[in-house]
Amino acid sequence: MTTRLQLSFPRQFARTQRFTLGAPRAFTVSPDGSRVVFLRSASGTDRAGRLWVLDLDSEARRPQERLAADPGALTGGAEERLSAQERARRERSREGSAGIVGYAVDQAVELAAFTLSGRLFAAELRAGTARELPVPGPVIDPRPSPDGRHIAYVARGALRVTGAEGEEDRALAEPDDEHTTYGLAEFIAAEEMDRSRGFWWAPESDRLLVARVDEREVRRWWISDPAHPDREPEQVAYPAAGTPNAQVRLYLVTLDGERREVGWDRSRYPYLARVHWSAAGAPLLLVQSRDQRTQLYLAVDTETGVTRTVHVDEDRVWLDLFPGVPAWAPDGRLVRIADEGGARVLAVGDRALTGGQLQLRAVLDIGESDVLVSAAAGEEATDPEIGEIHVYRVNELGIERVSEGPGVHSAVRSGRITVLASSRTEVSGASVQVLREGKPVATVASYAERPVLTARVRLCEAGALRIPCGVLLPEGYQESDGPLPVLMDPYGGPHGQRVFAAQNPYLTSQWFADQGFAVIVADGRGTPGRSPGWEKAIKDNFPLTLDDQIEALHALAGAFPLDLGRVGIRGWSYGGYLAAMAVLRRPDVFHAAVAGAPVSDLRMYDTHYTERYLGDPAERPEAYAANSLVTEDGLTALENPARPLMIIHGLADDNVVAAHTLRLSSALLAAGRAHEVLPLSGVTHMTPQEQIAENLLLLQVDFLKRSLPRR
Repeated sequence: MTTRLQLSFPRQFARTQRFTLGAPRAFTVSPDGSRVVFLRSASGTDRAGRLWVLDLDSEARRPQERLAADPGALTGGAEERLSAQERARRERSREGSAGIVGYAVDQAVELAAFTLSGRLFAAELRAGTARELPVPGPVIDPRPSPDGRHIAYVARGALRVTGAEGEEDRALAEPDDEHTTYGLAEFIAAEEMDRSRGFWWAPESDRLLVARVDEREVRRWWISDPAHPDREPEQVAYPAAGTPNAQVRLYLVTLDGERREVGWDRSRYPYLARVHWSAAGAPLLLVQSRDQRTQLYLAVDTETGVTRTVHVDEDRVWLDLFPGVPAWAPDGRLVRIADEGGARVLAVGDRALTGGQLQLRAVLDIGESDVLVSAAAGEEATDPEIGEIHVYRVNELGIERVSEGPGVHSAVRSGRITVLASSRTEVSGASVQVLREGKPVATVASYAERPVLTARVRLCEAGALRIPCGVLLPEGYQESDGPLPVLMDPYGGPHGQRVFAAQNPYLTSQWFADQGFAVIVADGRGTPGRSPGWEKAIKDNFPLTLDDQIEALHALAGAFPLDLGRVGIRGWSYGGYLAAMAVLRRPDVFHAAVAGAPVSDLRMYDTHYTERYLGDPAERPEAYAANSLVTEDGLTALENPARPLMIIHGLADDNVVAAHTLRLSSALLAAGRAHEVLPLSGVTHMTPQEQIAENLLLLQVDFLKRSLPRR
């Protein structure tokens, strides 16, 4: 009899892709309430997503799961091969799994379409059969028409449509040249606007709205792999701050290929941020000005392509985008999320249905009599719930919380059926319940692995600003062990909340704590989840996020065993920028840093993100100088005492390109500053590879122990 050795946490963390494999996700509920469709791999270490159906009205009189599509069976077990465009789409969505990673359905949720290795497949969800359709490839983003008779998709930059059986395949819109595509989201939409789509079916299934993207004016960058000098560098169109964006137009295209352009003032409102088309009203667009201080809600006349303004939002700082909105309510009123009176509220028509007690995050579903939303406690809440996110039903009569108990909850709903996923601090992963009219009728099993450690996080607020924090100490720590070296473990910037009332977000932090550190995760100003003013306080002032890390650290020193003479910080992306800035600008507080993929020169980051916070670099060069690490203002920090700094960067990163780290390293070298650089050949911004993900954790803890020795 053999005994299976328990994996170390770093190996398990890497092998399970952060414990996401085997967990059910991407739920869709059929309008008749009979089926729930979802993705799930076969185990907690299997990367290949499978398509599943949960029959709620089965002949067995109890819910039954069945497999609707198995990628291994459909491809004969062949190795997955992805086109460059598909790899880029997955990088934008941070998708690291394989097999079926996404799908789309018709209105009745009877037909699903998906791709495997660039080939088009369709699954009959009632019958449980799946088949390949013979169409030109590589196929990207297939989507059935609402009536289920056609499937539209993109191949080689052209929008194409085929019958549901693969018949009468044809191109509806073909690219004019190598610079244009139809039906795809441009880089800036997918990376920063959370818009991954480039075409939308009409409810009647007779036409589509199709985005035409022209990248000829976007500057070209080259991503090379120095470990393979025989390979040509990859060319990418990257819109850095202050440089031209892709030109995006929108067309109404019939199934016969007739085309009519949708008109709006694209010079004033170049960003196509959202498109919504439902039976409740005309196609609805949300377009933004380049400075993101003004946005228009536009209704489209489907006969002429002319648009009319339904609503205008303006903000002196910036306007945020939210999932699920804008949209029409069934009675024709506009549903949106807005910043009003210092609160982030749900507005239906001319009326705000929520106030400062909630911080709206997303609209999940719009029903006949209510709106289902995701929200956190707002600043006016009487009993703040640190790190909690709940699901609420909202209408003119009031607000009702659907989710129960402390935790992070999300939901998908159609008609009477709600799929509620709940994560909590005391258990790993998420539990998934299926509710019919609010009453549990089924659960969806998770095959995700159970972590070999348990995060023991203490949630609290720190300092006068009441900064949300999670604090983790080593397992078995006793007061007699004395003060511990501190590791700040933030993201700390826009769109990057880290303090959640859930177990899995703290697993890596707990592992670092078990190596002998007191770990602090702090969400200061600029992070989401609290109030518009909290997020927008960092306008022109990213170093404010460092000030809040310091305030949290010092405020917690009286309540936890923190050795303020040994303080390290680690982070990735914005967190990497924050970590590097910590040891360069505040070496009096921070004694070592691990900076992963840091944005060292903000002039080299993209337009929609960077200009939102700092403006146009040609008009406001002083803002970029003050916030970047390698501009003249940033380099004045090199006069400070040197602290150990490890910089890590994937050389294949097309989001935060490796030039950020190379420029920072050159500046440090020119100043005679010792530092370590760890280049990762062939690695992108995600670092999904198992061995790399595992060894990165081990190398970081080794560096921190060397840099923060016992006194």
